[in-house]
Amino acid sequence: MMVFTWKKVQKLLLWLFALSVVVGISMHPTPATSKELPQASNSKPAIVLVHGAFADGTSWQHVIPLLEQDGYRVTAVQIPLTSLADDVATTKRVINNQKGSVVVVGHSYGGNVITGAAAGNPQVKALVYVNAFAPDVGEKTSDLNKRYAAPPISTAIVSDTGNFLYIDRGKFHEFFAQDVSKAEARLMAATQKPIASAAFEQSVNEIAWKTIPSWFIVTQSDRAINPELQRFMAKRINAKTTEVNSSHVPFISHPKEVTKVIEAASTAVK
Repeated sequence: MMVFTWKKVQKLLLWLFALSVVVGISMHPTPATSKELPQASNSKPAIVLVHGAFADGTSWQHVIPLLEQDGYRVTAVQIPLTSLADDVATTKRVINNQKGSVVVVGHSYGGNVITGAAAGNPQVKALVYVNAFAPDVGEKTSDLNKRYAAPPISTAIVSDTGNFLYIDRGKFHEFFAQDVSKAEARLMAATQKPIASAAFEQSVNEIAWKTIPSWFIVTQSDRAINPELQRFMAKRINAKTTEVNSSHVPFISHPKEVTKVIEAASTAVK
């Protein structure tokens, strides 16, 4: 009869462990012999999103997941809203950090920003103006607004002690986001990011849309930028234009439509 001492048991356990490792290796290839599938985003342009006044990068929270699930690498810029020059510089830095082709998207005041930030950059293959300002050389936001009747939101803008502008919370839902739930509009109003009033009186001298193909979303029920002004700008920049029956925040109330236009621009420039 075989007697099992503790030393023999230890040797048996070590032998069984070694055998299991050998079997495991033979059944599963090492990382050196396996290949990772390429990410879909590697063959698609990077997307850079620029928010407008009274908001920040989280404005795009409903659009970003839709783009990412379709394989796009997305970056939402956090512009400081301290001056147009500061906002352009911040956006340029983000664009320059991307690899390969880039599609740059701007909402509202963010259109001023992308018009300057993308100018002369060969990486940028398309611009998407989401109910955004598309200025010409030396043209200020205030100049553009004077072309058509003042939008309703003009009665809801107030200034703080530092001459930064924000929207009266009591009027935020009605004039900025009337097709968004009241609960979400309250959250947007509470977290809104004021803009230096001087930014609306500043301009850019290099204009991206003159050399880069552009897309434009006109929001038919916009109470912050006159839809007729939007149509004028879209026509002037020769943009491929889509109209959506939306408030000033289509990326929240109509994220699928906004995503579709961004992806159309991305596909067209591949």
